[in-house]
Amino acid sequence: MRVLVAEDDEGLREVLVLGLTDAGYHVDAVERGDDAIDQLRWYEYDVAVIDWRMPGAEGIDVVAWARKHDRPTALLMLTARDTPADRIRGLDTGADDYLVKPFNFGELLARVRALQRRPRGVDQPVLHVGRLALDPVTHQVTANGREVLLTATEYKILELLMRRSPAVVDRKAIAEHAWADETDPLGSNAIDVQMSRLRSKLPDAAVRIVTVRGAGYRVEAG
Repeated sequence: MRVLVAEDDEGLREVLVLGLTDAGYHVDAVERGDDAIDQLRWYEYDVAVIDWRMPGAEGIDVVAWARKHDRPTALLMLTARDTPADRIRGLDTGADDYLVKPFNFGELLARVRALQRRPRGVDQPVLHVGRLALDPVTHQVTANGREVLLTATEYKILELLMRRSPAVVDRKAIAEHAWADETDPLGSNAIDVQMSRLRSKLPDAAVRIVTVRGAGYRVEAG
């Protein structure tokens, strides 16, 4: 399961990342609200833990953006603002849950698990490029109507490329999305190997995975 943590307090952010990682989650973390919006724009998260007060954009604005753009991520507001008016505003804006600082980390984990169990009411559209289709809900990939079997890493890379198509995706973004530790693939040829394997599995998809030297990769119909 993938979790986004948006928290500008460095110490608390590190605690959240470490605790959630130890609990078995794949965690991305940002310290600014506008960076949180960028993450939600390009990646699929099961749950996002969002602080209210952040530079760039407040957490309430991140929640509003996510709901306006039909992001399926469950949103947990984490804040010291504990008045009934604040809670009402947060929930009415689109937060699924609201936890006041200081908090017990065990309770936060329980709330994250509870949010995972809730069915999301937003349907995620199937992605299409050429004759290639990827369903973010079922994780099924088909090429010209035939199922393509991918590893978890191959699937994550392909999903990212298709979401951003026809734009170029840089290697750092690929590493952050597909590996728990982004430094592993960046210091090796692991990304190139995955791209080669993906290309070999998509001969009937009418797509090309293009290497853009010095920039990254893109997928395009053709």
